[in-house]
Amino acid sequence: MKTLTRTATAALALVTAAAACTSPAGEAGPGTTSPAPRPLGAVRLVAYTGCDDMLAGLREHAARTVGPWGFGGPMLMARQDTARAAVPEAKSTGAQEHSTTNTHEAGVDEPDLVKTDGARVVTVTGGTLRIIDAATREVTAKLKLTGNDEPGYLPADLLMSGDRALVLLRGGDIMYKSIAPMTADTRYVLVDLSGKPKVLSTIRPRGRYVDARMVGSVIRIVTRSEPEITLPQAKDDATDVERRRLNQEAVRKAPIGAWQPKTEITDASGAKREVSVPCERVSHPADYTGASLLTVHTIDLARGVTDAGTDPITLAADGDIVYGTGQSLYVASNPRWWPVDPAVMEDAAPVPDAPSGTAQAPADDPTPSEPPATPTPSVTPTSSVSPTGTPAESPKAVRTPTIPPEETEVHRFDIGSPGAPVYAASGKVPGRLLNQYSMSEYDGHLRVATTVTSADGERSESGVHVLRTSDMGEAGQVGGLGKGERIYSVRFVGPVGYCVTFKQVDPLYTLDLRDPAAPKATGELKITGYSAYLHPAGDGRLIGIGQEASEKGRTMGTQVSLFDVSDPAAPRRLSQLFQKDSGSEAEWDPHAFLYWPKTGTAVIPLNTYGQGTERNGAVVLKITDSAITRAGMIEHPRKRQSDMVYQPGIQRSMVIGDAVWTLSDTGVQVNDAASLAQRSWIPFN
Repeated sequence: MKTLTRTATAALALVTAAAACTSPAGEAGPGTTSPAPRPLGAVRLVAYTGCDDMLAGLREHAARTVGPWGFGGPMLMARQDTARAAVPEAKSTGAQEHSTTNTHEAGVDEPDLVKTDGARVVTVTGGTLRIIDAATREVTAKLKLTGNDEPGYLPADLLMSGDRALVLLRGGDIMYKSIAPMTADTRYVLVDLSGKPKVLSTIRPRGRYVDARMVGSVIRIVTRSEPEITLPQAKDDATDVERRRLNQEAVRKAPIGAWQPKTEITDASGAKREVSVPCERVSHPADYTGASLLTVHTIDLARGVTDAGTDPITLAADGDIVYGTGQSLYVASNPRWWPVDPAVMEDAAPVPDAPSGTAQAPADDPTPSEPPATPTPSVTPTSSVSPTGTPAESPKAVRTPTIPPEETEVHRFDIGSPGAPVYAASGKVPGRLLNQYSMSEYDGHLRVATTVTSADGERSESGVHVLRTSDMGEAGQVGGLGKGERIYSVRFVGPVGYCVTFKQVDPLYTLDLRDPAAPKATGELKITGYSAYLHPAGDGRLIGIGQEASEKGRTMGTQVSLFDVSDPAAPRRLSQLFQKDSGSEAEWDPHAFLYWPKTGTAVIPLNTYGQGTERNGAVVLKITDSAITRAGMIEHPRKRQSDMVYQPGIQRSMVIGDAVWTLSDTGVQVNDAASLAQRSWIPFN
């Protein structure tokens, strides 16, 4: 199979393709309506002058944010798994030719369950790090990283450079925000892999792990923390207004230590020291909630954790999606899902004035310069309010909830120089990002793909916004994609973009992004089902992993599609492989996808279900210029647990030399890459 890309050819073809489009994506069709567009702008970053300035700002912004049930109220907040993909081919001196983690950008590594340098395979499962020799296919060393009282399923990823690895241990990915701050035992463990593996240091930040990126041997880790404030217990018959007032009083009395990020570092001898982020190294946008802080830690695996700690810097903002290049680190904060709490609707009273005569808008009626970023609905009381700030005699006020507009903040850090990152700029885009693949930096601009949904949930459409990396101000945008649908996958390749939206059918859009001021849609392909992950396959080809669906939008099973995108005006599907009643982890975690261009081999986990058809394994595909064919299936040995026998699901795949290595939570299997015959089974006892 040819591996030369046609990106340049595709970009040139966009010129004529744009003129050939008869229905510009930005124009609404007959009888359709779209969510109203909102203006965008750069967000100014300001550093605190000191701890007094920091405390005053955080107290007041957090007081406006806190609700009757704490920061955010009783809502479910889900962490978005970032999608990844990239250049899998790499070589290590003295090692076999091998694949690498499927990442978003070439040269930017991402944490994953397993890493290889062609000579050894290093993985973390069940809280234990194992080193496997690629030649002998034996576990040569292992290191327990969790205590006996900790669950064996504690999520963990790792990054590796030379003889050092950083293991990122974290709590669950789904959490409830409650009235009392939740503790998270997040740990970053630096391990020496030479000889018998040993722990060099353990870093325990206050907060939760978000994501990390590594360029060369330097790792940037993003941690999110919330203020540690014990809110008062209100009486059982207290109204939400009373509960909120009590919470605001507690927030306004909280000390600087409630917010100031701290990190505990334990060295190899067991000695501990605590490092706080100096107030002068904490910055904030003009608008922020005070309910969340982002801290970026820097660790160079070539040097380890020095006496200066992890060189942390902090931003008073929220964030849940991380994207990185060789020069920039981006952290985006999606708007939160939130329910309208009927209890909040029953009581109405203004928020008390700020202390010391400070002018402050009521939190339930924010000024445009202080929009709420948490799910506390705005209200409009119909009863009169007395000058003292108490409701008039009307026992209850009718409150009309106003859902905050969907806006995503994007913060850029400059990581082009050694040491701590430097805050560069921040910006806003309307709508919600799907994952890290919704962002792409190219030629001095950041492209951001979002879906905007109307407040009533009835209307939606998607688009791409182009921001200048210098100040994160908007240069251009294209909208009107997938009206009534949402984005399911995005991929940017140089000056070309691909976007899949879905509700009942799957439009695959091609985008001309050469002119940042005038991006445009140039082609559209409608097929049933959707692609949840897109992977460039070279030679004007694109691989899609997703679900086939009926014409009414009901999913039917895993589909793998091969698209011809060499003509941007007329994308078409060349081949499709469909497995009824099945799903693949690669649909939501591209780390599970393996593509080896040298032989045109792709491997994806596949779980089939249905009466008498349950099977877990990994399907091996052969992809040519025009077709996808199924080469076979790799399955791990069944395992007995108590009185039950089950087949473990395969999570990751790698190519090392002439073999395919697959990983599950019970072990590693080695199969011949050509015949798929099993060579070795390496169990995790």
